[in-house]
Amino acid sequence: MDKPSLQSDRDCAAGIEVTDAFEPFVQRNDVFTRAFWDPSVRSAKTDAFFASYRMEASPRRGDGFSQRDFALRNAAWLISDIMTDRFADQGRREGFQASISADTPVAPVKLDVDNPTEMSSEIKKVARFFKADLCGITAIDPRWHYSSRVDVRDLSDAPNDLPEGLTSVIVLGHEMDAELVNTYPAATGGAATGRAYSQEAATVMQLAAYIRNLGYEAVPSMNDTALVIPYALQAGLGEYARNQMVITPEFGPRLRFSKIFTSLPLAHDRPKPLGVRAFCDICTKCAEACPVNALPFGAPEVGGANISVLKGVKKWTSDAEKCFGFWAKLASDCAICMRVCPFNRDFRHWPHRLWLRLALSPLRHLALWLDRGRGGRTKPSAWWSAS
Repeated sequence: MDKPSLQSDRDCAAGIEVTDAFEPFVQRNDVFTRAFWDPSVRSAKTDAFFASYRMEASPRRGDGFSQRDFALRNAAWLISDIMTDRFADQGRREGFQASISADTPVAPVKLDVDNPTEMSSEIKKVARFFKADLCGITAIDPRWHYSSRVDVRDLSDAPNDLPEGLTSVIVLGHEMDAELVNTYPAATGGAATGRAYSQEAATVMQLAAYIRNLGYEAVPSMNDTALVIPYALQAGLGEYARNQMVITPEFGPRLRFSKIFTSLPLAHDRPKPLGVRAFCDICTKCAEACPVNALPFGAPEVGGANISVLKGVKKWTSDAEKCFGFWAKLASDCAICMRVCPFNRDFRHWPHRLWLRLALSPLRHLALWLDRGRGGRTKPSAWWSAS
């Protein structure tokens, strides 16, 4: 872990404001876990939400909520679900409530690593080979680790243990399908999320296996074990936004993130302040579009509406109960805030790269004005009928 002065510098560069009231997050208080044990969150609708992923709840009628829409979404989740469920009978829902078990032993002979910078470049190359779209590396920071994990057999707290000697965290970004994201909040949009999770499950396990074959410890992780957003910021992949997402210069907010905790000697990336914070200060499109007013309009604050909040960090924080309540009503996830975000663009095309330069400059007001009218919903039927 970094020394306090270096940690403070990295926090500042990453846009992270930690106060004296900080407490590590208790994973049991995550709103998705609360939907199983907390009567203030759990309801018939939340039960139906989870059942819809097994096609046990009747799909809603209407464009984007037909049987085939839910079938596509659930099929997209399949690989992630298989990996996640394999040790659930032991209390480990891996990738979400527990880190992913090693499928490869650590080789008895370690590869000599004389140059951590070169090894970092090698890891990023291998990550791309295994279909990661982004890769950044940072120092391990226990502040972001859950104070406990969840035993899914009885939803009790369980130790959140990691092996000794881990020094670095490899953060991987996985692009979500742009066309499907534009159909949110339909179930077709949920297919973009599911496919990203299935792809990241394969990628993070394969990259961890590669490192273990080199003779070093590597623990693959998705939503489990630690908060990934602070790690993504510290690894220089992007900047935090009002919609609670990491804005990247490659894909905007249209990503899922995974991570690997490792003892492999690696050089660390630096946070890269972009100017997203200044843009979000003048833009409230995500908050305006949220159907249940779960996103904040004002400046970043410490704390939030309920226990599903990270304590002691000054940031934009959503009302997780309102957000998840809307998901339950839909029987599918919602990412309208991602869809309408001005940064939700394909930056492979030069007009969008030009817009990005404006948005991250003092001309951000012009960029916001130029974004008017964008972010509308694509009808799921149009996605199905497109060639």
